[in-house]
Amino acid sequence: MRFDATKVLLDPYGRGVVVPKSYDRAAASRPGDNAATAMKSVVVDPRAYDWEGDAPLRRPCAQTIIYEMHVRGFTRHPNSGVAEKARGTFAGLIEKIPYLRQLGVTAVELLPVFQFDAQDCPPGRTNYWGYAPVSFFAPHQAYSSRRDPLGAVDEFRDMVKALHRAGLEVILDVVYNHTAEGDHRGPTLSLRGLDNFTYYLLEEDRSRYANYSGTGNTLKANHPVVRRMIGDSLRYWVTEMHVDGFRFDLAAVLARDASGQVMPSPPALWDIESDPALAGTKLMAEAWDAAGLYQVGSFIGDSWKEWNGKFRDDVRSFFRAEEGTVRRVADRLIGSPEIFGHEKREAEQSVNFVTCHDGFTLNDLVSYDRKHNEENGEENRDGSDDNRSWNCGVEGPTDDPAVERLRNRQVKNFLTVTLLALGMPMIVMGDEVRRTQRGNNNAYGLDDETSWFDWTLLDRHADVHRFVRLLATRRALRDPQAELERIDLTELLRRAPFTFSGVAFGNPDWSEASRSLAVTGELLKEKLLVHVILNAYWEPLAFELPPARGGPGSGWRRWIDTALDSPDDIVRWRSAPLVPGSTYHAESRSVVVLFASA
Repeated sequence: MRFDATKVLLDPYGRGVVVPKSYDRAAASRPGDNAATAMKSVVVDPRAYDWEGDAPLRRPCAQTIIYEMHVRGFTRHPNSGVAEKARGTFAGLIEKIPYLRQLGVTAVELLPVFQFDAQDCPPGRTNYWGYAPVSFFAPHQAYSSRRDPLGAVDEFRDMVKALHRAGLEVILDVVYNHTAEGDHRGPTLSLRGLDNFTYYLLEEDRSRYANYSGTGNTLKANHPVVRRMIGDSLRYWVTEMHVDGFRFDLAAVLARDASGQVMPSPPALWDIESDPALAGTKLMAEAWDAAGLYQVGSFIGDSWKEWNGKFRDDVRSFFRAEEGTVRRVADRLIGSPEIFGHEKREAEQSVNFVTCHDGFTLNDLVSYDRKHNEENGEENRDGSDDNRSWNCGVEGPTDDPAVERLRNRQVKNFLTVTLLALGMPMIVMGDEVRRTQRGNNNAYGLDDETSWFDWTLLDRHADVHRFVRLLATRRALRDPQAELERIDLTELLRRAPFTFSGVAFGNPDWSEASRSLAVTGELLKEKLLVHVILNAYWEPLAFELPPARGGPGSGWRRWIDTALDSPDDIVRWRSAPLVPGSTYHAESRSVVVLFASA
């Protein structure tokens, strides 16, 4: 037990938290009274707010495009156009809702907004990402432009209400796998001082914490008390705060029992799955943990969507022209049936992404061969070494116009595949304007221009921004009927089969040396054929086109060709030009999308 009568503890169910200017994490780690420097719980009546008829939106997953973003980083930059007081806050995000609507995304996925300990980081840094919770019910005080004790609670709800009015869902990145109390040397902030053995997984002698989260401690998620707290927290954010969904950080941790073993049927996960108050809520799992447990394609439950890390890895590998990737990328394009098909679930079980907060930005993925994390102060040892990136010939920024054109093309290749593949797509804040972190793939502790959205990029990379807008507009029109009828991925592919090809129609090249693929599918409701060409080869290739159906003037039309300059790289659907002849000349490292009447 680690109870310390001299320490002020946060109420685990407290709906609000205030953080004094004198807050000192170290004072909660050493002996003695810390009342003057401790965070304090605030009494909140959640019913004392006028929602004006607001409710979660329940948008079909088939029409959902997720924008992963950081509340502070989105508007913190001085060039954001937001008043200084509101920069980096929920109020600042409200001001930028028109931008989100214009971009065409349908949901924002907010990096952690539960109250966290910004001092849970190495000396001289700040915990910017927020994966250091101290409360599972209170919004983060520093994200409020108001300084009164209830400011964060009300301003968060103002933001949710405003986003809903604009047709945008709110998904929270939630951390129920660990807390900011760290390992045996960490501070006593809340759960540690109340009932250490109940709340945390401990090593056999109970003197140290089991560390499946990589952060020093692991919550004992399947203990009845902790299960109850997690369920109460989720219900609160849905019923009282009106959020639309959750992305569970290191969700595989929630499958471990009191000894750390993986349970075949974890009560914590089934509690969430079967809770009537959460019915219709989007539940997304990061189906792995820091101890090597990887459950993508085998995560427990019938309603969970899963971050598809294999989509990220295989698409990255394909577009940097690795050998032996064509079969895998073909599977990712059609919903990853090799991973998910056995579960008889909808195509949207796969959350498709190429980049997220953790790793390279999309710009850096095509600009750096290796990570550059020196600024983190850990001698470049932190962050993943498996980035599957390619710098297009020059490491870092360049004035070479040929390299820049190639990078722009590669960025559009990644965006096209992410937004058009079967599944639920997610892009990360700033990728639509080629935001850079200067090669840093682990910027969790950098609350500065490395991490903030630079709004001048909107002009500098207007062509990429336009490209995303037109892609998203078309994607959001996708027919949700298969999802509403609960048609599983295997049955969907049977009803509307795909034809794979190489440079010869109907004759795919599955060899290890192959770097190109074409796929033809049918949009049944719209009675359209779609033909997608992926050429990751370093030379142009001529692809034989499928026979076009219909009469004169009804042949193949070009919607996207990432090798073309803007505005020809993507055109408005109704103004797509006819493609002459029976072949299409696809430039090196490009993606082409054609359509024709079925």
